[in-house]
Amino acid sequence: MIRIVSREFRPGSQYGEGMDNASRHRVVVVGAGFGGLFATKALRRADVDVTLINGTPYHLFQPLLYQVATGILSPGEIAPPVREILRRQRNVKVLLGTVTEVDVEHRTVTAIAPGTSYKVEYDSLIVAAGAAQSYFGNDQFAEFAPGMKSIDDALELRGRIFGAFELAELETDPAAIERWLTFVVVGAGPTGVEMAGQIAELAHRTLPGEYKNIDPSQARIVLMDALDTVLPSFGDHLSTAALRQLHKIGVEVELGTKVVSVDSDGIEVETVRGHQRIETFTKIWAAGVSAPSLSRQLAERTGAETDRAGRIKVNPDCTVPGHPEIFAIGDTVAIKALDGSPVPGIAPAAKQEGTFVAETIRRRLAGKAEPRAFHYHHQGSLAQIGKRMAVIDFGWIKLRGALAWWLWGIAHIYFLVGVRSRLSVALNWLWIYTRNQRSARLITSAGGESAIE
Repeated sequence: MIRIVSREFRPGSQYGEGMDNASRHRVVVVGAGFGGLFATKALRRADVDVTLINGTPYHLFQPLLYQVATGILSPGEIAPPVREILRRQRNVKVLLGTVTEVDVEHRTVTAIAPGTSYKVEYDSLIVAAGAAQSYFGNDQFAEFAPGMKSIDDALELRGRIFGAFELAELETDPAAIERWLTFVVVGAGPTGVEMAGQIAELAHRTLPGEYKNIDPSQARIVLMDALDTVLPSFGDHLSTAALRQLHKIGVEVELGTKVVSVDSDGIEVETVRGHQRIETFTKIWAAGVSAPSLSRQLAERTGAETDRAGRIKVNPDCTVPGHPEIFAIGDTVAIKALDGSPVPGIAPAAKQEGTFVAETIRRRLAGKAEPRAFHYHHQGSLAQIGKRMAVIDFGWIKLRGALAWWLWGIAHIYFLVGVRSRLSVALNWLWIYTRNQRSARLITSAGGESAIE
């Protein structure tokens, strides 16, 4: 039996050793994604005490989760410890916990961790709680079609993908083999396109010759989306180029396709051709995101509006309406750029927002004029399709092919946190580029068994 105890954290108490007295401005940061982490780092020289609360002890680089799922990278390469990242920042205390409630009246947050719960007081609050997978009201799909928002999700998918080949090798029934070697990815945005492309590379380049009873190159990879285009945010030219490359590497693309049912043995869809069913044990959900429950709870407490995904509609300066002491950034919010377009939920945007709100707090404490609005600088949209192939939209220039692939790799290495992670990822990619071998294929069980339980 786990005993839950409640504690209240205050600077200067036994839980805040190493931090200054209670007269210092108290900043609580919820979430150690790009928004929360860069807000914290930007406050390193401010006269504040920062408490960073995160549900895991690591910072996760979500854009490369699909590479963990497909055996390219190990979890540690994209998830460095938060304490290691911030070990030199003296005004920060890192706490493990999931924030479940914000008391806007008493200015406290409540968090839970294994075996305990606690409260933390704040003067300024930065909510950067990330996003959850959205099944568009069909949460029952999650059992058979996992999403990809955490390390656990990626490891589950890695077990299912590699486990499918292992269990196909044991089969003698051609229909069962075909079902094991059919992979369906739902969602043709960057995550879905990259996942489908890597499964195709895995089946057609890495695994052939390793099995005796099956031919992995005969695997069927299906990418589907309810929209009529892949990578819709990249524009028609790059979208068409991406579609052409997907076909070239053996990915079947089904557009204008709506998922109506998912079960252990397959997936049912509605298309312009009518109702169809695809028999498959391995389904991957890469369509849609929604705000975390904390975002909805905070909106209720403050009276803030939310969009259809549950994201808080914040002021131009990233504050929650009516509460200038509360900032919300990243996937938690819906905010518009100066030109009226929505700020995308990507790592560069969260990083810029985190730096912006930290500067706002610094200027408040110094008695200086605050910036009126967050100015988003779009640094480009990138998606890898397969080996030596990517598409990049910098706005002023659009690239595709091998050059785009190299720039994609450089950009992702740049955004990784920590020299060790950058070197490790670069070496792994170089090895795959030259040898078509993947070093992170370890699974702890057959994996695919979970798809048919």
